[in-house]
Amino acid sequence: MLDRDPYKDLPDLPTFTLTSENLEDGGKAPTWMLSKLFGIEGGEDVNPQLSWFGFPEETKSFVLTCFDPDAPTPSGFWHWTVSNLPVSVTSVAKGGAGALGGVKHLNDGGTREFLGAAPPAGHGAHRYIFCVTAVDTEELDIDENTSPTVVNFNLFFHGIARAFLTVTHEEK
Repeated sequence: MLDRDPYKDLPDLPTFTLTSENLEDGGKAPTWMLSKLFGIEGGEDVNPQLSWFGFPEETKSFVLTCFDPDAPTPSGFWHWTVSNLPVSVTSVAKGGAGALGGVKHLNDGGTREFLGAAPPAGHGAHRYIFCVTAVDTEELDIDENTSPTVVNFNLFFHGIARAFLTVTHEEK
């Protein structure tokens, strides 16, 4: 499962830095980041703190996503998508998804907020890829009803750099 790179067929963009006070890139997802909505014991559906810097000067907005490419579907699973974040927004507090500006899109669980990790028991480790994409326009021509897939299709044309942070979780 962990061999699929969902970004490999997209344009090769410059990278910048995405960090977290509560996550280690390549580490395990903490219990509070797991999904209460999907019945994971101890889960709280709380987004991690994230900060990003070193993006191109011509950046006019950001798109923030969390994606599980290892979900047992042909299309993965979108846990979080926020578009049209102003260029002045360069961080989100732990649990601060509700206060984050921009346009909040429905995740694959049917909510507009962060949906925690919830791989099926016994399915193996899943990756939760947080990505911040620097965008060349202040607003993509989309609204809150636009799916995460279509938001990311727009980034094919308007993304100018990306930053990643990935954690894993496995339900035994």
